[in-house]
Amino acid sequence: MHWSKTRSRARFNLATSGVAPCPLDALPVDRAAFEINGDNSYGYELLQTAIAQHCGVDPACVVEAAGAAMANHLAMASLLEPGDEVLIEKPTYSLIPDTARYLGADIKRFERAEANGWAVDPAQIARVITPRTRLVVMTNLHNPTSVLTPDRVLRQVGELARSVGAAVLVDEVYLDLIYEGTPRTSFHLGEEFVVTSSLTKAYGLSGLRCGWVLARPELAWRMRRLNDLFGATPVHVAELISVVAFKHLPFLRDRARHIVEADRRLLDDFFARESALSVVRTESGTTAFPRLRHGMSEGLVQRLRTEFETSVVPGAFFEMPEHFRIGWGVETAVFAEGLKRIRQALASPSA
Repeated sequence: MHWSKTRSRARFNLATSGVAPCPLDALPVDRAAFEINGDNSYGYELLQTAIAQHCGVDPACVVEAAGAAMANHLAMASLLEPGDEVLIEKPTYSLIPDTARYLGADIKRFERAEANGWAVDPAQIARVITPRTRLVVMTNLHNPTSVLTPDRVLRQVGELARSVGAAVLVDEVYLDLIYEGTPRTSFHLGEEFVVTSSLTKAYGLSGLRCGWVLARPELAWRMRRLNDLFGATPVHVAELISVVAFKHLPFLRDRARHIVEADRRLLDDFFARESALSVVRTESGTTAFPRLRHGMSEGLVQRLRTEFETSVVPGAFFEMPEHFRIGWGVETAVFAEGLKRIRQALASPSA
C-alpha cells in the first residue's frame, strides 16, 4: 500500500487494480438531500438493505466496512486469535497475509500454480490443512491473475474447511467484473463461508469506501461490535451516495463494461504479439499477471517509470519477482499508450 500511494503514479498508470473512477456528476445525486449526520447504530438501514438485495442475503448477514480491505480485516480479526493457523493462497494480494500477520496468526500457504492456470487445487489445501486451521483465505476473481474459481471447487474447499472446523474467507471484490453469467456470491455455498466485497473495483467507486462482509448473523454481530474499535461510525454522506449508487448499478456496470472490454481487446492483442512474456489469459477481471520469460521484473518496472513514464506493479509484492501486474479499466487511450511503452521497454537491449 505504501508503494501504491507513493510510487505507483505515472503519466501512463497501468498499476491500477479496478475500473477508472466514476465522477459524482455521473450519478443522479440530489446534493440538497445530503446530510452530514444520520442514524447509524450498527449499520445504515437503507444501505444494509441495498447490499443485502444486491447479494441475495438477509440484511442481518451484512456488515458495513470501509472498503474491502477493512472488510477483510474485520473478518479475520473476528475469526482468528493469536497463534491460530490460517491458510492463504499464493500468490495473493499482499494486504491479506499482512493483516493475518498483524493479528498474530500462524500463516501457511497453498500454491496456485501458473502451470495449472493459477487455479485453486483443493489437493494443495488438503496437504497443508490441519486440526489447528481456523481459516482458509482466497480471492475470487483471483488477485493478481483474475482467474475464476468455480462453485464446484469452492464447495470442495468448504468441505475441507468444515472437516476441521475452519471457515473460508472469500474476497469477491472483482466478481462483478464477470458480465455474462455473473456467479452468485459463494456465501450461499455453506455455513463455513464468509465473504467480503465492495463497490470499489468493479464500479469505479473507490472513493466511497463502500465495502461489506457477509457472515452468519451471530458472526456478523461480533464484527459490528469489533468495528467499534476501528471505524466506530461511518461517514454518513458516503452512505447516502452509496445507496444512490446501488439504485443505479446497471448504469455503473454498463459504464465499466464499456471501458474494461475496450481495454481488454488491446491487452489481448498485446499478449498475442509479445513473445517476451508468458501469461495466463482470462475472460474477466481488470488485472493480468505476465511473467518475463527471462529474468526478474524489478529492472523492467523501474525502467518503465524512469524512462517510459509508465507504471506497473512489481511481482515482488505478490512474492513472484519474475512477474508483474498490469491493470486495465483505465481510459483507453492511456492504456493503449502504456502497452506501447511496455513493448518498447521489453524490446530495448537493457530490458
